[in-house]
Amino acid sequence: ETFEMLIRVAENYTSTLFCNAYRNMAAEATVRVQEFFTDVGLFLFGTDISTEEFVNRFFDTLFPVVYNHVINPGLTDISLEYAECLRVARRDIRPFGNIPKKAIRQMGRSLLPSRIFLQALNLGIEVINTTDHLRFSKNCSRALLRMQYCPHCQGLTLSKPCMGYCLNTIRGCLAAVAEVDLHWRGYIQSLEELSSAMSGAYDIEHVLLNFHSLVNDALVQARVNRPELSEQVNKICGPPVRKPKESPGCSFDQNKDNHGLKMFSRDREETLSSRRKEFISHLRLYRAFYGALADQLCGNELAAADGLPCWNGEDVVRR
Repeated sequence: ETFEMLIRVAENYTSTLFCNAYRNMAAEATVRVQEFFTDVGLFLFGTDISTEEFVNRFFDTLFPVVYNHVINPGLTDISLEYAECLRVARRDIRPFGNIPKKAIRQMGRSLLPSRIFLQALNLGIEVINTTDHLRFSKNCSRALLRMQYCPHCQGLTLSKPCMGYCLNTIRGCLAAVAEVDLHWRGYIQSLEELSSAMSGAYDIEHVLLNFHSLVNDALVQARVNRPELSEQVNKICGPPVRKPKESPGCSFDQNKDNHGLKMFSRDREETLSSRRKEFISHLRLYRAFYGALADQLCGNELAAADGLPCWNGEDVVRR
């Protein structure tokens, strides 16, 4: 949910850029923005698409809009066929300079670790759910029965099992769970390393919330190089073929997700990165959870405290 909100807010930022600074093409551009951030979400949540593919698609489809309204504006819109020629030619003409390559690099290095992080979290949930529903063997059930209730047969209803006896019994019952311990420790270590890789300049929050700045740089570059770009376009696609103008004004609701904008304000201390670090810190406390589960059960609940009489499986003794 947090990642979904981040994507919506980043989309809001980028669409607002067009509504505020490029209002005449905002309606068309925001459609491309929506498609782009839909792809971001699909990639983040596991769909088999590449960041290079959807970043290039965004700039490919944006170019005809920019040409129509910034590079070579006219009283009428360019035709669909001409727009398609521009879309196909964008990578050769390079109207946005190196900005698309920069965006590809940023998206790749920020989204992939986040995608793996989310997949790892889901894997962890599966592990926990699996071990949460373990079935004890008949031998284990009998051993637990003997440990807990055999003293009752001798009228020793208040006696708890001795620590050593309890540990041997519980460890035997949890042998399958104990095998998870090494993998669980490795899993937490991997999450720690992954979390570290998600920090800095390629932090997903930083990259997505600043994507609008990258887009603005691309638009400025196209506007500055209008004469050269028009000449290049004429060589590849010919003079513009136009049709009656249909471009409406900005219809984007800039107030949408205002609570989200506040939530992800850069002035706030609680960022996605800080939440992630807090989560890792809490998870680190449970690094030895599976390996020490028998000790926790016996020490906290099942076994007698040190110095008190306890049941050793045959008699009550003092340890």
